[in-house]
This record gives sequence, structure tokens and C-alpha cells, in this order.
Amino acid sequence: MSMTLATLVTKYLERQELASSTIRTYESIFIPLLKQYGRWSVEIVDREILVEYLNAIKSVKFTTHHKHQAVINALFNFAVEQGYIKSNPIFRLKRRKPDINLGEHDSDEEVRYLTPVQLNLLYQAVKQDVRLDALVHLLHSSGARIAEILALDLKDIDTVNRKFQVIGKRNKKRWCFYSEHTSVSLNNYLKYYRHQNISALFTAQQQFTNKVSRLSYAAAYKSLVKLIDDIPELSGVCFHQLRHFFGTERVGLVSIDELRALMGHEDIQMTLRYSKVTSRRAEEVAQQAFNQIPIYGQ
Repeated sequence: MSMTLATLVTKYLERQELASSTIRTYESIFIPLLKQYGRWSVEIVDREILVEYLNAIKSVKFTTHHKHQAVINALFNFAVEQGYIKSNPIFRLKRRKPDINLGEHDSDEEVRYLTPVQLNLLYQAVKQDVRLDALVHLLHSSGARIAEILALDLKDIDTVNRKFQVIGKRNKKRWCFYSEHTSVSLNNYLKYYRHQNISALFTAQQQFTNKVSRLSYAAAYKSLVKLIDDIPELSGVCFHQLRHFFGTERVGLVSIDELRALMGHEDIQMTLRYSKVTSRRAEEVAQQAFNQIPIYGQ
């Protein structure tokens, strides 16, 4: 019996490595697709059907359209990997271009990362919360994903050698490392604020029941928003941007292959985004050059 598109989506979302926030994002993209083709067999959802579906999405920005296409593309890559279909029907499908009539313009800022000023403001803000301070330091220093760190148990941390192993996407293991400065923040949290008698590295206590459990992404993000809500420069900042900052900091310091290994990227193209000279980076380099080049004509 052939598999329906709805069943394929269910299996795709049941993968263990997906964070709850990622699942919600994927669901918002899949629901409109399933309304039209959910009962269809995966084998008959061909390129023509998917191109027509994507072309009909008119009410979103081109960058959001790219995200819809990327998620649907990943779904069918998963179907190929699992042996449900022989090939991805939208493999190498060109992305929608920005529509100048709608005021859309392409940008060279492929990766949204924090500026050094924002990072300093963030560190100042989270000092009030020892647990969040340790979490932010660990995210920035290691480059790990927030879901990977929240899944860690205390036994997973090697505090002597300042490293830990995570299970990333596609259940691949990799080592992550953190700085001595991060070690101070983390040890402070472990010694004085982490709840005992539970395996989780980052713990939380329910307000009314006092039940202790593993810190969830929702609770961690709520704590972050509470501390940065009144800081205009940090509007819209999220945990994942610390991973982007990690990547941009190390470009030029380590090779692309080394950075790929540290960040756990499956596709080297993901890592290459950090080496692209964007307008922001070009401005930073130009300003640094002005400080070093002699002044003539004086």
C-alpha cells in the first residue's frame, strides 16, 4: 500500500532530533499543503504539482517563500532517504526571485547573527539569571544548537576538559568545546543553582507544584524575553543567533572543514554561508582598514 503525503509528514515530524519550536514551524508550512494533497500518494505528488502549489503562495515575502520551499524540499529528501520514493520531485528547483513591484530586494545577509554590541548587551542582561547566564555562555562558546544543549545530562559534561558530546541532526554525535570564561559561569550554576536528584544539566522547578524537571525551550525563551524585553537593541534576539555568532567568529580562524565539523553541518554549503563577505562584514573590514592606513595630504 502506498504512503500518503499526510503519513509522510507525520513520520518526518516524529524524528527525535527536532525541537518543539522547529516542529511548530514545520507544521505551519505543511498544513496548507496537506489540505490540498494530504490524502494523495507520495508517489504521484510530482514536480508539476509542487511547482504549481509553490507558485500559488502569493501572500508571503520571498524570503518566507524560500523557507516554504526549503522545508518541502527537505520533506521529499527524507522520503527518498527512507525509500518511499526514488527521487525528490523538486530537486534543484530554482527559488522565487524578489519582486521589485512589491518593494522586495535581495540581501547578501544570509545569516542573521548578533553584532558585538548586541552580544555585550545580552551578556549584561542575563547576569541577573545565573541559569540563563550559563546557558547563553555555553551556546555562544560551543556553537551547539539550543535543543542539543537542553537535551544534555549532567554526566555528559566533562568539566575538566571543558567539552561535551551532543547528538545532532540525523543522530550524529559530535564533540563541542567551551571556553574557560564559560566554565566559570557554568560551574557557578552547577554548584549553587542546579537542582539535584535529576539527570538533566539544565533544570527547572514548577512554580506551584515545586516539581523539578528538565528545562524546556519554552521556559528558557520566556526567561530570555523577560530580561531583554526593555532593551531595544535586543529586539527579536533568539538563542539560535548565538550559534550564528559562533560561526562568524571562527571564519578565518579555522578551515571551512573544521568549522563544519564543529557546527555539525551535514552540507558544506551551510558552513560556507559564514565565509561570505556580506555588506555588514565589508563595512567592518573597511573601518578597520581606515584605522591602519596612513593619512595622506596633511
